[in-house]
Amino acid sequence: MTDRRVSIAFQTDQPLSAYGSLAATAERHGFDVVSVYNDLLYQPAWLPLLEIARATRRVALGPAAVNPFTCHPVNIAGHAALIDEASGGRAYLGLARGAWLDFLGIQPARPVRALREAFECVRHLLRHSREPYRGEVFRLAGGDSLRWTIARPELPFVLGTWGVATIRACIGEIGEVKVGGTANPDLVARYLREIDAAATGAGRKAGEVGLALGCVSVVDRDGRAARDLARRKAALYLGVIADLDPTLGVEPDRLARIRAAAAAYDFATAAREIPDALLARVALAGTPDDVAAQADALYAAGVHRVEFGTPHGLDETEGLRLLGEAVLPALRRRWDVARG
Repeated sequence: MTDRRVSIAFQTDQPLSAYGSLAATAERHGFDVVSVYNDLLYQPAWLPLLEIARATRRVALGPAAVNPFTCHPVNIAGHAALIDEASGGRAYLGLARGAWLDFLGIQPARPVRALREAFECVRHLLRHSREPYRGEVFRLAGGDSLRWTIARPELPFVLGTWGVATIRACIGEIGEVKVGGTANPDLVARYLREIDAAATGAGRKAGEVGLALGCVSVVDRDGRAARDLARRKAALYLGVIADLDPTLGVEPDRLARIRAAAAAYDFATAAREIPDALLARVALAGTPDDVAAQADALYAAGVHRVEFGTPHGLDETEGLRLLGEAVLPALRRRWDVARG
C-alpha cells in the first residue's frame, strides 16, 4: 500500500439520476475512488453505486460502509458481486459496525467478532465455497453456494473503524483501514503503528494494509462561509469523535455544550462552539488553498488515501468543481494522486 490515492464520497440523499453525473465529473477531474455512504435512514448505497458503475470507466467504487447487522453477509456478497460486475472489476467493499443502530433497537453483542466473520463469510461466498462456514455470529450450512458466476471472487476489503481491537481482529481480511470523521494528522502515526503491528502479528508485511482518512469537506472561494457550513455539519458527530480522538483536547464545558445542542438538533448553536483550530481536526474546510494544505498535511503524515466527504461545497456542483480544478492539481503535483 505504498501508492497514495484520493477519493470523494457522496451521501445518498440525491435523486437516483444524479449519481452517475456526479461520479463522471469526479472521474474527469482525476479522482481515483468514488465512495458512497450507506448511512442508516438514507438510501442504501447499492443502486447509487450501480448508477456510478454505469457512468464511469476508471475509478474504483464502493460503499463506505455497510454494516452486517442490518444487511446479512449473504446479501452483502451478492450486492458487491453485482456492482463489481457492472463496473468491470472496479468495486471495493467497506464494512463497519455502523452508527445509529439504537434507532432500530439493535445493540450488537459482539461487534468486533461479527465484523471479522462478516469479511470471512463474504469471501467464502464470493469464492463459491460449498464448505460450511462455522462462525460464532454468522453461519453457512454448506453444500451450496451463490448460484451465478462471480466475475471476481477476490474484492478489496476496507474496514471502517476507530477501534484498535477491531483492526487487530480483521487485519487478516482487509487491504485498508478507514478512520472516518477526522482530518487530524496527529492521529496518523498512531494508526500506522497499530496497523503495521497487527499486520506483522498476522503474518503479513508492514505497509501492506493502508490507512484512509475522510470527513466532512466544504471548499469555496469564501473560506469563512465554507468553514461555517462545515461547522454545522461536523457538529453532528464531533461529540462522538471527541471520545475517540485523545488529541483533540476539547474543554469539557465546551464539549458538553456541543453535545447538548447537537442532541437537540440545534446545529447552529453547536457550530458556534467549534473554533477554527478544532474544526480543522474534524473537517476539510475553507478556500481551495486551505483544503489542499490540510490534505497535504495528511499525506505528509503517512495517510494512503484522503477522502473528501459531503457536502463538498456551499453548492455540490461548485464544490466538486473547485476540488477538481483547484485542490487536486496541488495534490497531484506533490503526491502523484488523481492522475486520471
